Amino acid sequence: MGQFTPDFDRRGFLRAAAAGTVAIGAASVAGALPASAQTLAPDAAAQGASLSIPKDAIGIQLYSVRDKVSDLGFRVVFEELSRMGYKEVEFAGYTQNTSILGRQITLQEIRTLLDDNGLRAIGSHIGIGAFRSNLQQELDNAEILGMPNIGTPNAPSDTPTVAGYQAAAEEFNGWGQAASARGLKLYQHNHWSEWAFAQDQPKVRLYDVFLHNTEPAHVYLEMDVYWAFVGQFRYPGFDPAAYVREHPYRYTLFHMKDGKSDPNADDGYDMTEFGAGDMRYQRFIHAIGPFGNHHGIWEQDSAPGTQPDPPGSLGAAQRSYTALADLLS
Repeated sequence: MGQFTPDFDRRGFLRAAAAGTVAIGAASVAGALPASAQTLAPDAAAQGASLSIPKDAIGIQLYSVRDKVSDLGFRVVFEELSRMGYKEVEFAGYTQNTSILGRQITLQEIRTLLDDNGLRAIGSHIGIGAFRSNLQQELDNAEILGMPNIGTPNAPSDTPTVAGYQAAAEEFNGWGQAASARGLKLYQHNHWSEWAFAQDQPKVRLYDVFLHNTEPAHVYLEMDVYWAFVGQFRYPGFDPAAYVREHPYRYTLFHMKDGKSDPNADDGYDMTEFGAGDMRYQRFIHAIGPFGNHHGIWEQDSAPGTQPDPPGSLGAAQRSYTALADLLS
């Protein structure tokens, strides 16, 4: 990992970001799905209809810029994200390179940096193991950072059976009740495997078992739209937007992640910057309906290493913010 450089060249960053080679545009987000993933709801309201994903509170999952958080630190990264227009951040850990301060940064110092840059912590990804062993401390951490939601990116269970997911739902209900008692919302973030069918009941989708056995008042959901569409490609027969329409107030957060269609790939898509792919986001944001209070969070797992570097993943963040803001306008 690189060392912190106090004279970080922000003008150089802007020049490099402006010269980024990834083309973006609102039209590119309305491309076609892979042929085997066409199970879609009818087109929803017209373009002028109100959206339930506000454009003035676009967030970022910090995993997308994890290399910059580690090397440059939260201060520099928060300053850049605020300048780009981001309003909310979702954490993927609370550490940075210890050479920046000569020690590890504290949660209170991170909170101060958020406040100083007009940013809000909207949530955090925590491993299920931490919920099992240290739930109250994780809830304490969320309160220090001022975040209303706390979640996990892990699948509910490593046992892909109905019984396995029912047991997981009961565990999440307990964690969710503890979070609710502190005024927080516990959420689960999907990947593609949750959309598979149960090994013991091949007509039952695992995601449905989890959804219908968790308590709506205590367990919420973060839909990663990219992985939901990958799930649709791998296990056809459902429409991601329909889940949101039917349960609008359970989906507090969205991961707005883009991909290019590739029917020869196992996932049906190749992950890319937002706006450079062809996932049907224009249809999705209208098909979910106007109800609910959803937060749109950009994420790109592959952003670190994006060339040229600098700005690297921060350049991807800037271009993706522009495309996402255009989409939600």
